[in-house]
Amino acid sequence: MIQAPAFHRPRLLIVGCGDVGMRLLPLLAARFRVFALTSQPERRAELRALGAVPVVADLDRPASLLRLRGLADWVVHLAPPQPDGAMDRRTRHLVAALGKATRLVYVSTSGVYGDCGGELVRETRPVAPRNARARRRVDAERVLRAWALTAGTRLSILRVPGIYAAERLPIKRLEQGTPALRPEDDVYTNHIHADDLARIVLLSLFRARGAGRVVHAVDDTRMKMGEYFDAVADAFGLARPPRLPRPELQAAVTPTLLSFMSESRRLDNTRLKRELRVRLRYPDVGSALAYLGAAPVQSGTRNERPA
Repeated sequence: MIQAPAFHRPRLLIVGCGDVGMRLLPLLAARFRVFALTSQPERRAELRALGAVPVVADLDRPASLLRLRGLADWVVHLAPPQPDGAMDRRTRHLVAALGKATRLVYVSTSGVYGDCGGELVRETRPVAPRNARARRRVDAERVLRAWALTAGTRLSILRVPGIYAAERLPIKRLEQGTPALRPEDDVYTNHIHADDLARIVLLSLFRARGAGRVVHAVDDTRMKMGEYFDAVADAFGLARPPRLPRPELQAAVTPTLLSFMSESRRLDNTRLKRELRVRLRYPDVGSALAYLGAAPVQSGTRNERPA
């Protein structure tokens, strides 16, 4: 297939070039002229190598964002909120700088639902965030909805659970013997492989309905958190984590991990399959681990974020 010259392709701005953003860039480059926002000048060569035009600016410094106005009609917003406060200041700075856009996909978090007692959660469930991180995400969604209505932008929101990949497994946690909850106290956790998430974002640009509609970017796994740790341990020949009752576990894990171990929900992905027509490369954690377990994973790789 002959590709159109880059200057004839629609312009797209990607905000947030972490792991998922870097997986997404090669998928976008054949369809768009891609501009990648980064606050780190030393990353410019890396971004160019993946087909993007680097834009050095910082969401925490509004004056640096002036060049974004009119830069692109399509936007993918992957950047997390700043780590403090009740509001997502970064998203506020972004939409003020953009002015208008034709299409925006925002990658949010399933943490906006809070604890659901293990119930099946559909996208129509009211949000009930229990921690500051999730409250900032709820704020970002509300800001984007209000802005999209005024700017005439087709907004789509992906609520994402724990992201995993070969480099995003709880290997270090298992090697350290960090405990998990005993089965009767355990919580349901949800997952998506980073490669599948990148493809979901791409498909959302073309197939999502807009109007602020929410879609769960989640696979078919129905697994409790301790079962997930056991499955990773088995795949890589590690010891399974010890199981503790909740009162004892509270003294043995970090407050951040404890917060994830205090929320239980099962995310429905019907919209993902029906509306975006996504076919997951890794439909569940088991199928992914069967593949990943055959390849070496370095000790101490980054832990995923359970959700």
